[in-house]
Amino acid sequence: MAKNSSKLSEYEILETIGTGSFGTCKKVSRKSDRKVFVWKEVGYGGMSEKEKQLLVQEVNLLRELRHPHIVRYHDRIIDRENCTLYIIMEFCEGGDLGSVIKKHREEKSLVGESMVVKVLHQLLLALRECHKKRDGVHKVLHRDLKPANVFLDSRGNVKLGDFGLARILHHNFSLAQTFIGTPYYMSPEVFSEKAYDEKSDLWSLGCLIHELCTLSPPFTARDQQALAAKVLQGKVRRIPHYYSANLQSIIDSLLATEPSRRPDIATLLGRVEGLGPPATTPATTTTTTTRLSKSDLKLWESELQGREKQLVTREGEVERREREVRVRETELLRKERALRIRESVLLGKERRHRDIRIANERDERLLREVHTQKENIKFDLQPVKK
Repeated sequence: MAKNSSKLSEYEILETIGTGSFGTCKKVSRKSDRKVFVWKEVGYGGMSEKEKQLLVQEVNLLRELRHPHIVRYHDRIIDRENCTLYIIMEFCEGGDLGSVIKKHREEKSLVGESMVVKVLHQLLLALRECHKKRDGVHKVLHRDLKPANVFLDSRGNVKLGDFGLARILHHNFSLAQTFIGTPYYMSPEVFSEKAYDEKSDLWSLGCLIHELCTLSPPFTARDQQALAAKVLQGKVRRIPHYYSANLQSIIDSLLATEPSRRPDIATLLGRVEGLGPPATTPATTTTTTTRLSKSDLKLWESELQGREKQLVTREGEVERREREVRVRETELLRKERALRIRESVLLGKERRHRDIRIANERDERLLREVHTQKENIKFDLQPVKK
């Protein structure tokens, strides 16, 4: 325990950054050289065995995944007395994509296409590293790809992080079946509780890139059931016309509801490499986003106004249909009342006809009785022959 305490004392906590899948992330400085890292502080005392296995799995994954666009693992410290694990990782000065999207939304500016293409390119490279088989035995799904889990270094390069929900797929079963991840970025096959593979990560990538262009998730709803219905339908609005048709086409292919229709990473990399920036930005480059010019801003505002007009038109159409329905309901009620009146009249006529028929039958019966009585009287009045 003294050794672990000594290792912890080598770092100075600078600030709390936020929370991840299973723990708190803090920015720390190594006292010996003032180098900045992030440690993920995970308390495992109250964890179930399954959660502990996930924790060990994340550490093992971070050890294995050595790639320029994946957050680098440096060390781990186990504080057994306090049941806490500290995972020491690379610090990404540029923050996460969630913060980038929020900033642009507040400033009413779009992320430049060169930045979008770079993020797409580098995430594809990171996912290729995750998905490839190692020693022919297994591959890794990230399963929680979203803006908050994509980080940027000081040069604006992508670093994929937070593998807390990742799962190793062994060669003897190629499809996972666990319902897990962030709902806004879940694939149709996950929502349908079907088996899924690495194409599920590509769907999440499509959602992320679409959000990077539109500054809001492509699928939103008030509850998970409504969200699932939208995801399964797979209809999303077009990204702003500020972006190229080629980028739109790539996003459409990523958001194909049928996994088999989503291209593989090799195909996607071939398409993306023709769109823009290199996989790694030179150290002299500091700009990671592009602010809209006045003309582009006007174009974006024009698109928003166009959408508003469409909504107003749709609302007007809905109101018109509602009025038509109310008119039809009124007409139906009027016809129902008229039918009830006719039924009442017919019933009255039937009752009168029945009464007349009964009266006629009674009169006929009385006439027959009178006739019979007359015949009897005639018979009685005839003289008796002697």
